[in-house]
Amino acid sequence: MNIHEMAALDKRQRPLADLRISVVDRCNFRCPYCMPEASYPRDHAFMASAARMQVDEIARLAGIFCSLGVRKLRLTGGEPLLRKDLPKIIAALGALPSAPDLALTTNGSLLTRMAAPLAQAGLQRITVSLDALDPAVFSAMSGEHGQIEQVLAGIDAAAAVGLSPIKINCVVQRGVNEQEILPLVEHFRGSAHSLRFIEYMDVGTCNRWERAAVVPSSEVLARIQTRHALEAVEPAYRGEVAVRYRFIDGAGEIGFISSVSQPFCGDCTRARLSADGRLYTCLFANRGFSLLEILRGGGDDADLRGAILSVWRGRNDRYSEARFDAVQASPKDRIEMYRIGG
Repeated sequence: MNIHEMAALDKRQRPLADLRISVVDRCNFRCPYCMPEASYPRDHAFMASAARMQVDEIARLAGIFCSLGVRKLRLTGGEPLLRKDLPKIIAALGALPSAPDLALTTNGSLLTRMAAPLAQAGLQRITVSLDALDPAVFSAMSGEHGQIEQVLAGIDAAAAVGLSPIKINCVVQRGVNEQEILPLVEHFRGSAHSLRFIEYMDVGTCNRWERAAVVPSSEVLARIQTRHALEAVEPAYRGEVAVRYRFIDGAGEIGFISSVSQPFCGDCTRARLSADGRLYTCLFANRGFSLLEILRGGGDDADLRGAILSVWRGRNDRYSEARFDAVQASPKDRIEMYRIGG
């Protein structure tokens, strides 16, 4: 059988269809739920540039993943716009023969100057993390490192160069930014951007997650429905993480990502590649497999393809479904989210 026809199915018969590539582990924000200042001060020693995957290495690995069925590539961080050669990475990925769907997730703070170069390089879409419109709340949720005006200007810049439809992601935390739900809805209604509310998750080891801080998507939806009529939208593809609704008056869509209250492990088709070339099969993983070591050790494409298949076929992850079971991975063992993207 041709290697391209070999099924990349894990132990739960989930196909390998999406790859999230972290291009850098650094970030210019210090969001408390991801990279709190207390754990990652300004002088924190992040990954050395030589340890990160280089442009040709990213393209080579991505090409192999695409040969195994991946059709969606999303660039993440850290904050990917901190990587100076990001347009070169995008151009290299855009030149892959399989022409994968190519998107990027960013905090948006650097988009005003980067949107045009990214679009020119071949980026197709972006997702912007935006947890509040109120300047004080936004600043607090970025660890006092972000300004809402910069992010909103970046969203406008991205829309102006065709990086659309733009997705806006908001992580909702009880007692922190619940009051921002309706203002965000009103701001983006009718804009052609897709606002998505994400339940606060226990990623990494530093965010001191408590279930009481989770605002279930059902509660967020109910709040919005007090003001606007909505109707459910059918999923566009298997493994779509957001449950989508449309405004009945035609003013666009909103989505809900409910990893805590409505886990979607059963249809998860995502693999993650860290900036140092380690393959992770779950956002809540406690270990990864180094593909970069094989690549830099002289391994050929068949070696890399075999390694990816071996890892994926051994995958049995279902952390979100088992989150509240008596036995689960200790928080101290989890990889931090900034290392493998959201």
